[in-house]
Amino acid sequence: MKYKMNKRWKTMLIICFSVFFSVNNLSAQSVWEEVIEQWVNNQESNSYQLENLIESLDELKENPFPINIATKEQLERFPFLSDQLIENILYYIYKHGPMLSDKELMLVKDMDQQTARCLKLFITFQQPEKQEYKPTLKNILKYGKQELSTRVDIPVYTKAGYQKENGYRGYSFYTNLRYSFRYSDKVYWGLTAEKDAGEPFFNRENKKGYDYYSPYLLIKNMGRLKTLALGNYRLNYGYGLVMNTDFSMGKTTMISTLGNKATGIKKHSSTDEYNYFQGIAGSISITNRLSADAFYSYRTMDGIVDNQFITSIKEDGYHRVVKDFEKKNTFSNQLIGSNLHYNGKSFELGLTSVYNVFNKMLNPTDRVYNQFYPRGKDFFNIGVNYKVFWKQFTLLGETAIDKNGKLATMNMLRYSPKGDFQLILMNRFYDVAYQGIYAKSIGEGSSVQNESGFYIGLETSLLRHFKLMTYGDFFYFPWKKYQLSKNGTQGFDGVIQLSYSPLYELDMFIKYRYKNKHKDITPEGGKKTTLPYIQQKGRYQLNYSPINELMLKTTVDIVYNAFQQEKASKGILVGESIGYKFKKLPVQLDGSVAWFHTDDYASRISMYEKSLLYTFHVPSFYGKGERYALNVRYTWKDMLVLQAKYAYTHYRDRETIGSGLEQINGNRKNDLYFQIRLKF
Repeated sequence: MKYKMNKRWKTMLIICFSVFFSVNNLSAQSVWEEVIEQWVNNQESNSYQLENLIESLDELKENPFPINIATKEQLERFPFLSDQLIENILYYIYKHGPMLSDKELMLVKDMDQQTARCLKLFITFQQPEKQEYKPTLKNILKYGKQELSTRVDIPVYTKAGYQKENGYRGYSFYTNLRYSFRYSDKVYWGLTAEKDAGEPFFNRENKKGYDYYSPYLLIKNMGRLKTLALGNYRLNYGYGLVMNTDFSMGKTTMISTLGNKATGIKKHSSTDEYNYFQGIAGSISITNRLSADAFYSYRTMDGIVDNQFITSIKEDGYHRVVKDFEKKNTFSNQLIGSNLHYNGKSFELGLTSVYNVFNKMLNPTDRVYNQFYPRGKDFFNIGVNYKVFWKQFTLLGETAIDKNGKLATMNMLRYSPKGDFQLILMNRFYDVAYQGIYAKSIGEGSSVQNESGFYIGLETSLLRHFKLMTYGDFFYFPWKKYQLSKNGTQGFDGVIQLSYSPLYELDMFIKYRYKNKHKDITPEGGKKTTLPYIQQKGRYQLNYSPINELMLKTTVDIVYNAFQQEKASKGILVGESIGYKFKKLPVQLDGSVAWFHTDDYASRISMYEKSLLYTFHVPSFYGKGERYALNVRYTWKDMLVLQAKYAYTHYRDRETIGSGLEQINGNRKNDLYFQIRLKF
């Protein structure tokens, strides 16, 4: 009893200290960073998709564009800007002339402090040069900007996989190399190369050096040619029911931006080794409002092939052990498709068709839950997407069918009488047998299949400085799923978040999420059964930036998960972050500390951590321990950037970390990260 009381007092003291510290020194965090943190914490998206978003936003942050000549297409790149706010920005510049400073952002109708603080990171208020150079090859080479960067991650420990003869085939460090060239917003080309930790490097099975290479060329806005992509690229059309290899906006995003996304053809310059295509893609303007896209891709892929059948597709990109190399480039996939898009004043309309074929029969290993997974050699999907604007209403959605006539549809109604009020109703139906190989959209499941649901969301400013965001999502699975052996289960996912921003420099919020869905459980000494699994998460966050150079943040996360009538798994994490940019020195420091205490892996908690350029780090913690991290960035004349990060994790409840080939003897982890970037 005495021990328990001491532990409780320790927890309370840490929380009180963190909150006190935050009240006196609070940070401003970027909206998109906050969204990313919540995304990972809610496990709605995988790390590869997040990397694509981070890479795109970091690139925009390093190359801000003049807001006064921004186009609708450029502003649509930002996931935190709603359709209405984009229109308001363009109208303000049209009516009042060029903006002179970031303070003027708050004069835009419906602009809030948090969004303005985030947007100013990606834009400039300088007047563009009057002289514009024609995009000839000579001018492109003369006025283009180049960037070369490399990153190395060094673990200061040894995992079991490097000590076993049948373990990892390569070195324990991670490294990548990036070269990019850009001319204005018209020409991009480059090469990304990567070696994951444990992969060979210029030896054994990988004598070519890096394990993964991604070359790309992207040309934009050359007369009627809107986009031309050669090499590796990504595609996103409609609302993802037919084609989406880009980052997807999930349920936990801001209500005002739900359903918004920049569609079309994008270069693939990230280290994601799965969500991309390889070949050619192009888009032309038929009229001012009508455009046509076409694309073709051929690429080899990883997976298990058994007797000429593809039994599983490998998506992680790792080639570290002998079995990984046995799965490497075992089959190929070809894809051809098109898109027609009309962008009118009051409505948008799109038509997407995709045909893809494997050189071997796709036939996943039979399981009870995967009877309706895609099977066969060839697949065809066609979908129609739309968006209609009428006064304060926006109606949008997409309907798609596959070659077997199976249907997937998502439709959303948004009511916004004013900028600080958003009401959304959304319905979705994904047939249990719908097959979309590259489909990804809003839903509870990870695929566009075997799900129906109804979503209602509200975002509004209750009083001055207060903002409420809440939603409820009712979903239904007609067929079994992984770790769910029962038909016809239903569930509920709900969130309520109250934000308070009394000052431009200060904001805080408290958030509660409740999810109830069925999962399989096998009690000790019993037989497998299906029970409701209740997940509850709470977060308190406080941000403050008293001066432009200082940024601080405090978070308190609480998790409570339990099967019905079973013992709950609980956890708490208290984190503190600080960032400081020196006035007279070209140095920026970012540090963070976290204390965590959870019952087990089921109550694990994630925390966003400042990392190197073009990457993100949201580690998950479970058990008992602490986490410390320090990030140092040095910039010389905007040409050279040197960055280093040190991270230390200490567990108090174990003598080993991880399991299998990832096991570390001891209860401490030390990691070093280095990056050098050269711009010329």
